Amino acid sequence: MIVAVLSGKGGTGKTLVSVNLASVVEGDSIYVDCDVEEPNGHLYFRAEESDKNIETISRLYPVVDSSKCLLSQNKDACAKCVDFCRFNALARVGERIQVFDQVCHSCGGCAVVCPAQAITEEARPIGHVYDYKVGNTRVLSGQMQTKQAFGIPIIAKILELAKKGKLTTIIDCPPGSACTVMESIKDADFCIVVSEPSVFGAHNMKMVVQLLRLFEKPFAAILNKYVEGAENPSETLCEEENIEVLHRIPFDVQIAHYHSEARIAAEEEDRFKEMFESILKRLTRRFGGDME
Repeated sequence: MIVAVLSGKGGTGKTLVSVNLASVVEGDSIYVDCDVEEPNGHLYFRAEESDKNIETISRLYPVVDSSKCLLSQNKDACAKCVDFCRFNALARVGERIQVFDQVCHSCGGCAVVCPAQAITEEARPIGHVYDYKVGNTRVLSGQMQTKQAFGIPIIAKILELAKKGKLTTIIDCPPGSACTVMESIKDADFCIVVSEPSVFGAHNMKMVVQLLRLFEKPFAAILNKYVEGAENPSETLCEEENIEVLHRIPFDVQIAHYHSEARIAAEEEDRFKEMFESILKRLTRRFGGDME
């Protein structure tokens, strides 16, 4: 079973839930950190650098040969590549084509439509994927290089490796509801939305819920930092939107202390282990007891 853990914003407790769920799975499990811009899940699963398998991930970028480009011969020539690119990654600048790597989606269409075959594609590294095992947990994570803006190829590679494992998999998604989140949840069997008791948290949670409904993914919420009887906009949203609350994690200084030190709470105290085991059991019952 593949469970994706999401949040509308950073700091709600998404990684807290993810690493603890992965740690209480009976037998082998896979923890996947898809937050390739700011990965931190690996800090909870400590391993020696020598034990990590590292793979470099590259993307294809268009390179324009100005000597072949028709614009160099006629300033009123076609510029079909510019017209084709819906992401505006190419622009006509005088008698040449300017490529903006930051917004290129590496579709290769510009090279296909160029009548002069002036555009080729060049592979450039954008980041790395890390693969290692700590105890019964296989850890897969990735990290984008500085100045990169497009991490989906890294996420796709991580998820490809996880899928081959055929084990209970917990995906720690990027925060928000952008393209990287869509890529992270596409193969998930179930999604958990983690939210906090704030107006901001509820607002962003609603955006994630809209995304999950658009993708027709089954989901439930976990309300973190919960205080009984206190105002909780996220809980109100769940009532208004008919969202199932899978669990309410109480506000607890000790669990925050463990998390701040990159320690897995379920491995530190039995009460936290029992709490996350109960969440996992509820998920197991949804799938008829089959967590494979």
